[in-house]
Amino acid sequence: MIQHSKISDADLRSEIKQYKISFGGNNKLKIYGTLSCTSGKKMKRENRVFFLTEKEAITNSFRPCGHCMKQKYQKWKHETI
Repeated sequence: MIQHSKISDADLRSEIKQYKISFGGNNKLKIYGTLSCTSGKKMKRENRVFFLTEKEAITNSFRPCGHCMKQKYQKWKHETI
């Protein structure tokens, strides 16, 4: 997990282009989603984190975004109820 506040914008772009970062998340809300998610783009920089894989996000106790990952969110929601 990489905190956005601890990586430069140039390094972040480089990591994304090299496919080292595939998902973003909100550390405060424990939600992860795709890098193109409009909800993720609205969050504060200090709350934003990045993951190499979806498995890494799940291992860190993050849940799928209900906006950009609707099917995975619904599955998560039904498994936790």
